[in-house]
Amino acid sequence: MQSKTNRWTGHGLFVVIMALLIFGVYQSGQRINYNWHWERLWPYVINTQAQDIRAQGDGTAYIKNGHLSIQLLGQSTPQVIKKYDKLTVGDGDMVYEGDVVAQLNQWQFGPIAVGLWVTIEISFISLIFAVILGLIFGLMRVAKNQLARDLSLTYVELIRGTPLLVQIFIVYFFIGTVLHLDRFTAGVVALSVFTGAYVVEIIRAGIQSISNGQMEAARSLGMTYPQAMRYVILPQAFKQILPPLAGQFINLIKDSSLVSVISITDLTKAGREVVSGSFAPFEVWFTVAALYLLVTGSLSWGIQRLEKRLSASD
Repeated sequence: MQSKTNRWTGHGLFVVIMALLIFGVYQSGQRINYNWHWERLWPYVINTQAQDIRAQGDGTAYIKNGHLSIQLLGQSTPQVIKKYDKLTVGDGDMVYEGDVVAQLNQWQFGPIAVGLWVTIEISFISLIFAVILGLIFGLMRVAKNQLARDLSLTYVELIRGTPLLVQIFIVYFFIGTVLHLDRFTAGVVALSVFTGAYVVEIIRAGIQSISNGQMEAARSLGMTYPQAMRYVILPQAFKQILPPLAGQFINLIKDSSLVSVISITDLTKAGREVVSGSFAPFEVWFTVAALYLLVTGSLSWGIQRLEKRLSASD
């Protein structure tokens, strides 16, 4: 009974602390005389306003069978608009290039939502390649071959010893120019190589945490070294390295914000663009931070669930 009371007391104190933090942020805004305009932010997340459909050139508008057709001057093929909710021109009206001829009530994702998707996409792809690189070079770190160990150690020390921002510039401006890589690919390469170097050490530590007797027992049963590593050592090591891997993957998502320096419109770059258009910097950056927290929190929750399932199988 006492433990249950302590638990609810802890929850109550947590709520009080969070309320005080929110109140502190609000008071800070009041002290600097900041006017909050959350309503300005919504169109940049999901735009519910009617979308304008414009004429592609000068011509004459015709309405036939519910379709709007614009016979453009000097062109044999008219501009045909079949889907719309409201017409702003009549039959036989002259229109000019750029004129709004119809409107369509259709929701569109704003730049913040699009930037969030780019962040998730580049982080997920980079995560996959980082795990592959980490596994390959992690196995090389514990191999008996001296050349493999030296190559793996060089990769780890070189990448971990230089800033990610510098690596992004090198990959994009040098390697990307030589290999003709686009911005997105260069960003994925830089994030994968950088995160992979840390995954190498996590995997190495996980493998070395398994007792040598496990390998000896597997080899005594007639398994080859690769078979013993695949079926005996790595499954046990995976359970050990899952928590640090989760932390590294969360860092990957946050580090992905640096790809904005090479003009990839991720969540951070979208936030900067929205600030310049909405003049609501605090609202935008709080929203961007909350979206990053949502992605990293979801990943953390998923890995915790995986940990529980793996621990139940022991």
